[in-house]
Amino acid sequence: MSCCAHAGSANRFFSFFARRYHKRYLKKGLEKTQLQLIDGLTQAGYKQSTLLEIGSGVGYLHQQILKDGATTAVGIDLSDKMLIEAEKLALFQGLDKQTVYLHGDFLDLIPDVEKADVTILDKVVCCYPDANSLVHESVKKTSRVYGLTYPRKTLMTKTAEAIMAIIMKIIRSDFRSYVHDPLLVEQWITEQGFRKLYQNQTLVWLTQVYVKNT
Repeated sequence: MSCCAHAGSANRFFSFFARRYHKRYLKKGLEKTQLQLIDGLTQAGYKQSTLLEIGSGVGYLHQQILKDGATTAVGIDLSDKMLIEAEKLALFQGLDKQTVYLHGDFLDLIPDVEKADVTILDKVVCCYPDANSLVHESVKKTSRVYGLTYPRKTLMTKTAEAIMAIIMKIIRSDFRSYVHDPLLVEQWITEQGFRKLYQNQTLVWLTQVYVKNT
């Protein structure tokens, strides 16, 4: 499967849910895993930091961190409709001057992306066929703190991955979700000079925060 085909299908898949994601946040706030991620980022320290969120969706995670003391944020997403909702939410919260949004595949946008103090990938690694390149290149764009949430590797998540693949084939979509080995993900990050500071989990998700070795 080509990354281009996957990116186009991911755009259509997530754009379908964009307004629902926005409404869900306004009604219920951050998800448990996102609160865990913020807990880890708080321990690492993010006040007065620049943010980069890859797979930023409708933007509420990095916008919350901005409200809590970060300075600016760049959000990147494959879904154009997600970014439309993110811009609306930023304007509504008075954060439009602190946010910039880029539409497209992060790996294609690398030359246009500045290095950030803090990089976030919330439930993004599981949506990317070339997770190795995604993690390596996003870590290179990180000066100090790297946080991510992705599926735990369990029988339940592997079964869900297989069922999702069948459903996507039935509806003739190239989008796939992936359960990557956490040991490999951790290796990709730590071999670039970062160490794990924080880890938490839910039944499905694993949340980790890494800091650069000094």
